[in-house]
Amino acid sequence: MKLYFSPGACSLSPHIVLLEAGLAFTTDSVDLRKKVTASGADFSAINPKGYVPALETDQGMLLTEGPAIVQYLADLAPEKKLAPAAGTPERYVLAEWLNFISTELHKNFSPLFRPNVGEELSSYARANLTARFGYVERMLKGRDYLTGSQFTVADAYLFTVLNWANVLKFDMSAFPLVQAFQTRVGERPLVQQALRDEGLLK
Repeated sequence: MKLYFSPGACSLSPHIVLLEAGLAFTTDSVDLRKKVTASGADFSAINPKGYVPALETDQGMLLTEGPAIVQYLADLAPEKKLAPAAGTPERYVLAEWLNFISTELHKNFSPLFRPNVGEELSSYARANLTARFGYVERMLKGRDYLTGSQFTVADAYLFTVLNWANVLKFDMSAFPLVQAFQTRVGERPLVQQALRDEGLLK
């Protein structure tokens, strides 16, 4: 398999999952402005959407959305318990978390990365994030991870998005359980390896 990624982007989530699942893979870094990979390929020809992550599977299929990719990877290594079995009620809870992170956290961070974002949109996004992190804070009470005591692909995705709070100087002091979660996940050896591989950790 090959993962197309950009350091620190949402592609960090499947990068973590690939390592946690113990799967064989290669990576190719993408310059998202130029749409060129480190190997010199035209990324727009690989993924017409123009953004990461993108995963080329061993069967030649291309998957291009993070929540789909991480569930695919988890199902390749069911013994790692990175996702509940397909068809179980617990799997739909996981899917609920992946959708929440994607639509309510990830997408509210997106405008804050734009240098010319207006104050109105910035304030709107920050207010949404504050409300959504309040929900995550309440849900983490008594839990190590989003769905309980087991680390899953949803935790890898939330960890990835939480990293952006530091970059954007988004104040997380009102959410101590979320901060503790970030520390807990960040201490996992394979999470640290993914960060090192992307040049985000020395």
